[in-house]
Amino acid sequence: MCGLTGCLGFPLAEAGVLGRMAERIRHRGPDDSGIWLDPEAGIGLAHRRLAVLDLSPTGHQPMISHCGQYVVAFNGEIYNHLDLRLLLQSEGIAPQWRGHSDTETLLACISAWGMETAVKRFSGMFAFALWDRRAVKLVLARDRAGEKPLYYGWQQGIFLFGSELKALAAHPAFRPEVSRDALTLFMRFGYVPEPWSIYRGIYKLPPGCWLELNADAVGGCHPEPCAYWAASAVANEGVRNRVTDPPTALAELEQRLNSVILRQSIADVPLGAFLSGGVDSSLVVALMQAQSRVPVRTFTIGFHEAGFNEAEHAKAVARHLGTDHTELYVTPEEALAVISRLPVLYDEPFADSSQIPTYLVAQLARKHVTVVLSGDGGDELFGGYNRYVWGHTVWRRIGFLPVGMRHVAARVALSLSPQRWDSLAQAAYPVLPSRLRMLQPGDRVHKLASILDAQTPDALYRRLLSQQQDPCAVVVGGSEFPTWADRQLLAANLEDFTERMMCHDFLAYLPGDILTKVDRASMGVSLESRIPLLDHELVEFAWRVPQSMKMRDGQSKWLLRQLLYKHVPRQLIERPKQGFGIPLDCWLRGPLREWAESLLDGERIRREGYLDPVPIRQRWSEHLSGRRNWQYWLWNVLTFQSWLEAQGD
Repeated sequence: MCGLTGCLGFPLAEAGVLGRMAERIRHRGPDDSGIWLDPEAGIGLAHRRLAVLDLSPTGHQPMISHCGQYVVAFNGEIYNHLDLRLLLQSEGIAPQWRGHSDTETLLACISAWGMETAVKRFSGMFAFALWDRRAVKLVLARDRAGEKPLYYGWQQGIFLFGSELKALAAHPAFRPEVSRDALTLFMRFGYVPEPWSIYRGIYKLPPGCWLELNADAVGGCHPEPCAYWAASAVANEGVRNRVTDPPTALAELEQRLNSVILRQSIADVPLGAFLSGGVDSSLVVALMQAQSRVPVRTFTIGFHEAGFNEAEHAKAVARHLGTDHTELYVTPEEALAVISRLPVLYDEPFADSSQIPTYLVAQLARKHVTVVLSGDGGDELFGGYNRYVWGHTVWRRIGFLPVGMRHVAARVALSLSPQRWDSLAQAAYPVLPSRLRMLQPGDRVHKLASILDAQTPDALYRRLLSQQQDPCAVVVGGSEFPTWADRQLLAANLEDFTERMMCHDFLAYLPGDILTKVDRASMGVSLESRIPLLDHELVEFAWRVPQSMKMRDGQSKWLLRQLLYKHVPRQLIERPKQGFGIPLDCWLRGPLREWAESLLDGERIRREGYLDPVPIRQRWSEHLSGRRNWQYWLWNVLTFQSWLEAQGD
């Protein structure tokens, strides 16, 4: 796991500039650094290395291929690289290996088979910049799910690229200009979706794509990314080739996941796993432990606030599996201290509040290991989110009603405050007050009211995903551009509404939110995170599994649970789904109030000129009074304001 950056164009930045760009992402690779320059061609690559495989100098980057044609700066892991070496040897085209790094394997594969064939054979998480010295062109590539980030764009005639925006910003040609359209998308979703970034002219390479740029390319002319793997096509193919027999599906899942975890557990450094006690992380840890002769190191963060603590569940699973478990209960002060670091960690506004506990658990793990396995991806692939059941159920019950009637129902629902709905629910079900508080029925009623007049199921789902229903009313001069996921979803011929929701989440929410969160949090403390459930062959298998084996009798991730129950008793897992979050609602009214009030000052917002202070002040007032819970709506604004403030430092 590493960080890369570089530039193409004249005048070429000297080594000192490339060194400063790489230094900005030192946290991604504290073990080694390297720079490669070709002034005649106008190309420079820089690299920071976190040594995980082949800790010797033979793994140093940027690395030149044996044939001398290619130079690469590589971030990630090619998990099947040993198999690829054997394949090269069986074909009689393997080089004389210098070491055992997957970077050397990557170069050998591209040299032997060409870019397209090679990248399709790679199984892993990766982003890389490859310079072809013979063709005099640059190739940027990103893994299929989008686990590893890669930004690029023209600035004053120089083509810049890198793992994080802060590396690009270190180049003297970089001129930051906030994109109001990207900001509008951020206000809706809480993250900036591909292919956009918060800066005009700077883009994210979409998952499963590469792009090529010739050395003589005209500044400002962006090549169109080329997809070598498309989730929409995978979904279509999976729907046409279903696994119809549950025992067969379970056996195939077990075989595939065991194989993936075995491959992803290979490292020349200490290895562990995140464990929340939920289905996905518990399954990954259970299979890791079944394959290990020593206790697996597992890590959990706990909170003292009721409804936000999964540490006890994780401890019970760890005790049953016999892992070497470490947990840390975090005080509000420790969690709040992370907030000041968020703009630096994420480079652009990012409003998933679970970024805070994710960073804290990564920080905890890094004290003991260098690599962790994570259970992310299971929700999108095996139907884990409550909104899949909720969205489908709501549309089935309201879709046939006239829009006018639904609009009236929404007004009635909104006439009572969330607190009043909570009181009514508690009065109706007095024996379950703690669970009702966690489910926040009043907020759910208001959420339902906001989607009642949607005219199509897809419009309903967009509203379910939206933190702000009308972001153009908040962002001054903003509009919403189509995203990469919007375009890809058009190619997915999925008739089932739930499957369309899952495909959209895999294309947008997974890379834009979940994987961004995990990458920045882990790499921010120089920790490599690996995600077995996102192995591309496992993803392709998941799309062959019908909905009846994903959601059954109101239970999510049914097939994953059947495998997990072979290792962990059902009673340790069966409980309502709980997000990995913080008590943001009460913190905004309590310890975060002074910080938030400063950022939400109306005159300050008006002076900055990006947002309309009127709706912001109104919602802030309603939140403080307890009339409404605007925690997520406000958190979007606050994270942008905090990020904007940091840009002036």
